[in-house]
Amino acid sequence: MLDVLQAAAVAAGKAILDVYHAGPEVSYKADCSPVTDADESAEKIILDRLAAAFPDIPVVAEEAVAAGHIPDIEGKSFFLVDPLDGTKEFVGRNDDFTVNIALIENGEPVAGVVYAPALGILYAATRNKAKKSVVSGQHDIGPPTIIGCRSRGDTLVALASRSHNSQETIAYLTEHGITDYESIGSSLKFCLLAEGLADIYPRLSRTMEWDTAAGDAVLRAAGGETVTMDGSPLAYGKRNQISDADFANPHFVSRGKS
Repeated sequence: MLDVLQAAAVAAGKAILDVYHAGPEVSYKADCSPVTDADESAEKIILDRLAAAFPDIPVVAEEAVAAGHIPDIEGKSFFLVDPLDGTKEFVGRNDDFTVNIALIENGEPVAGVVYAPALGILYAATRNKAKKSVVSGQHDIGPPTIIGCRSRGDTLVALASRSHNSQETIAYLTEHGITDYESIGSSLKFCLLAEGLADIYPRLSRTMEWDTAAGDAVLRAAGGETVTMDGSPLAYGKRNQISDADFANPHFVSRGKS
């Protein structure tokens, strides 16, 4: 399965880079978030490939959900897809955007791929194994390197969202005595934790499941965790929520090893 997910992400990434270099056409969804022709073309590539390889596994994809297309996932494993995570980074000509594909089983991200096409870096994970590859040339995936979270030292290095930081996040860092933090776009924050380059990523602003699932899969496979503010593991497949929309996440903290 992971080979299919990686190939789909890289193919989508090629289409995204074509638009990136030509200059994207930007429109706005009902929630005022931007969407480009790259989002839509990349999602089609991924959906076509997943349907061909895994016709019985439903797919929850960001742009399809925005258009009102939500499959029945009750009691089923399913894919979560964000064809272009970090659209604001993409539009702003910042290379921190990614393609995200994750497999969810029993509310847990058990496999995932995060591909940063402008950086030529691909992260992939199955249970208990996370890896990083360089993608070069004609979008060829190089040999993988196994990655893992680092143990925490006396001083923690935090990551924060570049485009969606919040005063609540800054207050959390201050409360926990964390003064060293870097702002990064998209799901790369999970991957940097998984790679042992930082220790903690508090997210006290809104996200959706497709924003987090693939990166969270990489992080968990690398020995880290993502928990809500009450300490429970962040769950996936959230429908009919009283306080928020389908697939919306509560605030959470992602972190490496204790």
